[in-house]
Amino acid sequence: MNSAAETKHVPVPNTTIKPKSRDSKSIYSIQNFSLWYGSDQALYDVQFDIPANNVTAIIGPSGCGKSTFIKALNRMVELVPSVKMLGSINYNGKDIFSPKYKVEELRTNVGMVFQNPNPFPKSIYENVAYGPKIHGIKKKKVLDEIVEKSLKGAALWDEVKDRLQENAFGLSGGQQQRLCIARCLAIEPDVILMDEPTSALDPISTAKIEELVQKLKEDYSIVIVTHNMQQAARISDKTAFFLNGEVIEYSNTDELFSNPEDKRTEDYITGRFG
Repeated sequence: MNSAAETKHVPVPNTTIKPKSRDSKSIYSIQNFSLWYGSDQALYDVQFDIPANNVTAIIGPSGCGKSTFIKALNRMVELVPSVKMLGSINYNGKDIFSPKYKVEELRTNVGMVFQNPNPFPKSIYENVAYGPKIHGIKKKKVLDEIVEKSLKGAALWDEVKDRLQENAFGLSGGQQQRLCIARCLAIEPDVILMDEPTSALDPISTAKIEELVQKLKEDYSIVIVTHNMQQAARISDKTAFFLNGEVIEYSNTDELFSNPEDKRTEDYITGRFG
């Protein structure tokens, strides 16, 4: 794991919240995790568990560390050359920063859907089949089955089953985002990370993605970053409120929105800032 020793030490505020209860089955356990971009600290002593087969929402104002945190969960944050980290993130009991844990294995288990739909410049079929092909699956019958299953899982099959060979760029924005979810499902992950997946979509497409998320949590653990507090309230089971790189409060979503313990949480969800 990278060390922050070579950067100027930045004191870590002793304000980290503790979860009210430890989940008996957690997919992630984050312990005292801090992160720097060069000498600028972006995350401070983050500590909480993410339960399996739940939707966990990450909320907070712009620049509070939400996207940095979610990109740390599959080590995409390491693509930034100046990043330094302290603390630990365990996925299914394994330290994801251990030299023994291959990043390719982690990213197979932990898929990612981004803010803007990013289909490949290929056919709808090839977008979904790309991951399985990279993993060595060559038989067309098997690929056909994976493509159909993944598109059905992303609630897109009925809309595209007769146009699989068409370019993915011909789909609407909402369809492209569901295609990206299908592409993610095709490699059979355990976790799906979603970074503002509906911010570029219209209300109808947003509703379809939200409905899809609710269905997917039966088989996957989902972590979703969202600026939309109403969305977090609608679709998540747990919510973590980030502010200035700290986790201010983490609780069951209904409880956090109806009875927040920290005044900063209350001020944010009632629109006093952010």
